[in-house]
Amino acid sequence: MAENKIPYKIYLEEDEMPKAWYNVRADMKNKPAPLLNPGTHQPMTAEELGAVFCDELVAQELDNDNAYIEIPQEIRDFYKMYRPSPLVRAYCLEEKLQTPAKIYYKFEGNNTSGSHKLNSAIAQAYYAKKQGLKGVTTETGAGQWGTALSMACSYFDLDCKVYMVKVSYEQKPFRREVMRVYGASVTPSPSMTTDIGKKINAELPGTTGSLGCAISEAVEAATKNPGYRYVLGSVLNQVLLHQSVIGLETKAALDKYGIKPDIIIGCAGGGSNLGGLISPFMGEKLRCEADYEIIAVEPASCPSFTRGTFAYDFCDTGMVCPLAKMYTLGSDFIPSANHAGGLRYHGMSPVLSQLYDDGLMKAITVKQTEVFEAAEQFARVEGILPAPESSHAIKAAIDEALKCKETGEEKTIVFGLTGTGYFDMVAYEKFHDGEMDDYIPTDDELAKYAAKLPEID
Repeated sequence: MAENKIPYKIYLEEDEMPKAWYNVRADMKNKPAPLLNPGTHQPMTAEELGAVFCDELVAQELDNDNAYIEIPQEIRDFYKMYRPSPLVRAYCLEEKLQTPAKIYYKFEGNNTSGSHKLNSAIAQAYYAKKQGLKGVTTETGAGQWGTALSMACSYFDLDCKVYMVKVSYEQKPFRREVMRVYGASVTPSPSMTTDIGKKINAELPGTTGSLGCAISEAVEAATKNPGYRYVLGSVLNQVLLHQSVIGLETKAALDKYGIKPDIIIGCAGGGSNLGGLISPFMGEKLRCEADYEIIAVEPASCPSFTRGTFAYDFCDTGMVCPLAKMYTLGSDFIPSANHAGGLRYHGMSPVLSQLYDDGLMKAITVKQTEVFEAAEQFARVEGILPAPESSHAIKAAIDEALKCKETGEEKTIVFGLTGTGYFDMVAYEKFHDGEMDDYIPTDDELAKYAAKLPEID
């Protein structure tokens, strides 16, 4: 189709919204390694996982065979409040960069949670309600997941207990208050309300916390409170499954105008938005139907893909969760408190880790100050204040567009804009005031954590 016929924003019709989630594992030749019981080091059974997670979510977690899983109508009805989300052509950014590249971004910020996290939160809350549970527990880093889950639980009249990484709890009080508006209880982690929290505080006095710490507390709270289960906003297979609506909509919108991307870019923390965005494109790549350059962008301060080890590790700092084979920095790795984004997790999704290890995607790191420079550049021409997490992808997209400017190649670049940055103004303030630094862990630091990885036969 002619260039001038492509609109600024591509919207799908309501009936074009996905009716089923796509499970990329079904097309993977090398399946992600199974979760292991932390005590026996044997693959976790559905019964064992059911003590922590909702029954239907356990089935989705273990499903390596079904390529498509139907989205229940009640979840689709909720999705219609904010989906399909727009695919936007960044014409103004292209003009500013004077690049021949065509840049598109899938914008997931059109809901109160301000991010893509609601796509999985509503699904997990639905299955918890369907199971007859009283409530759920979870962790949150920057706060988007906690906000999304509190909204979903409010919708289904479920209790919601959130353990929020302490540094984010202190830096982002407004995100915390949105959770409380929706009825959630929010506790800074590590806290003194759980045995694991007390242990971590005793061992690391004054610690600013990590997602690994918060996960441990949330799991303990779930297992000690009858009628509760734990839910997670990233990393797990089930979460990437739910987030596949992002990629399915993106591909449908591009197909509608005959557009084929050359490069697909996503920020990478635990893997939820990256996995969701790339899933249907990766499926084509796995089936040898098409090829794409897929780039994961992670912070230099928490570089699990690029400097981590592909090995079994605990998913949490308290070492009570199952062992997952993933790219990891070590379960007790805690990023710098000055790290402004929510990409603070020590490991990476087992699905994405396997795809990366198989050479089907690449990963890069970017420094924090460079991320905020890119975020500001984007905001000034595209009119959206991006979240720090998404801004990692923006930085990489700008760099790729500038490469096209040098070579004259007219590549099509697609990246995920996972949400807005209106609750991240403390980070923007630090950037503007010159108080933000580019902490990068040394090889010696990372070696110290890697040496503690569990030994699995």
